[in-house]
Amino acid sequence: MSEGVRPGGTYKTLAEQREVLTPAEERFELARQTIGLILGPIAFLIMYFLPLPLDRSQHTLAAILTFTIIYWLSEAIPIPVTAVLALALCVIFNVPDVGPNADDAPGDVVFGAFMDPVIFLFIGAFIIAQAMITHGLDRRFAFLVLSIPGVARSTYGVIIAFGAIAASISAFISNTTTAAMLLPIGLGMMGALGGMVQEQSDTERDISRLRFGTALMLMISYGAGVGGLLTPIGTPPNLIGIAFIEEETDVRITFFSWVLMAAPIVLLMFIALCTILILLNRPEVRSLSGAEEYVAAERSSLGPFSRGERNTLIVFLVAVTLWVLPGLTALIFGDESTIYSVLYSRLDEGTVAIVAAALLFLLPLDWSERRFTMNWNEASRIDWGTVILFGCGIALGTLLSDTGLAEIIGNSIANTFGFTSLAAVAAVSALIAIIISETTSNTASATIVVPIVIPIANAAGLDPLVPALAAVFGASFGFMMPVSTPQNAVVYGSGMIPITKMVRSGLVFDIIGLILIVLLIPVMAGLILA
Repeated sequence: MSEGVRPGGTYKTLAEQREVLTPAEERFELARQTIGLILGPIAFLIMYFLPLPLDRSQHTLAAILTFTIIYWLSEAIPIPVTAVLALALCVIFNVPDVGPNADDAPGDVVFGAFMDPVIFLFIGAFIIAQAMITHGLDRRFAFLVLSIPGVARSTYGVIIAFGAIAASISAFISNTTTAAMLLPIGLGMMGALGGMVQEQSDTERDISRLRFGTALMLMISYGAGVGGLLTPIGTPPNLIGIAFIEEETDVRITFFSWVLMAAPIVLLMFIALCTILILLNRPEVRSLSGAEEYVAAERSSLGPFSRGERNTLIVFLVAVTLWVLPGLTALIFGDESTIYSVLYSRLDEGTVAIVAAALLFLLPLDWSERRFTMNWNEASRIDWGTVILFGCGIALGTLLSDTGLAEIIGNSIANTFGFTSLAAVAAVSALIAIIISETTSNTASATIVVPIVIPIANAAGLDPLVPALAAVFGASFGFMMPVSTPQNAVVYGSGMIPITKMVRSGLVFDIIGLILIVLLIPVMAGLILA
């Protein structure tokens, strides 16, 4: 894997992105970051001293959030750093309004909210994903799917298979890592098949500009984005949404119930994705010769399962089994049964993730040398920036709720636009989340939008569950630009995606995704989560 596609580059600086940006894009990014760097503090001061009908804590938090959102949208400094700085400002300005003689200091209140139990689910899941990458289990799975009879015989089959691989893997490991892992495999496929496509189509177009390559690279990124919606651990917005929903509505969303709710939506989104990418980037030829031989050679080079792969697979299956076990017992014995109550209370997703991750440090590779499936130096490579951003997002969302600012914003929006329809609130929630995710991280998008849409729905007298879920799903969209998502940046670095084709394909898929979210979320949430 080249340095340009190594996982962990989720929050790159402009200097680190120069190799994948055109001169025009670089000028735009430079202007965006410079303007944001200066505008953030100015906007903070304006908001802080502006006479607003808010109490002191709400007014101060509004000023800090204004600064934070500008820095997130402009990426003036790394997004996780902005998130931590925002919490520090909340402590300095005493946003929780803690008195001098109180038992808890402002820092205890603000940073205490950071350690939400869901954080441990994220850390454990990230470590399991890192084990898959370390021992090559993800790569073995990719070539296993590509070796299915008939898949590699056509360009359509290769594109759809890569999308299925990306979606499946990203349901359990990060979208960025999925794209980074599949990119070299996709480039290898293009190296082996690009010449065949060029020769069979009688085109003089350079291999790096074949529509087949464009569709394949975009499928890696977009497939990972869609697949991340399938499970709670697939992408950060899912966990952020679940945490806020459970806190504000008392609706508990288990791993099992989320998968049941999301699976039909993800399936239809994936079908739409395959249709859109192939129609807008129709490969030069449909049938291929030689692809099956390439896949077979790559798969045979992997050899038999290593001890590390077997141990990682065991841990993964243990985690998934324990995640879905409470839901299965509810189906079999009923949600009033003792066995369900015990499993539901003891096997929460965060506890399961930590126990499963710990097994990786206990299952040996070589007992005589005391080498285990994972060591801490390997585990420490997980994306700590996203973990920090996730925790800070929950803390900021909690402050929004506790100070009452979220309710005030929600009521103001609801009264201004006169929302009376659940579909209208859901559509606006998803649309705002999509627009924000086009310019900043999907985690930041969910952190900004979800805490606001819940009081909007409440103010309109509507159930906030559907609008919150619509915002969560919308936050994972945003496919138009290389900077929209890290996985977009990863595949854009291949040099096979003209920016106009990424914008066109991403825009169409954003629109189709918005329609599917508005139509399907109310139905599935009503069936599974009601």
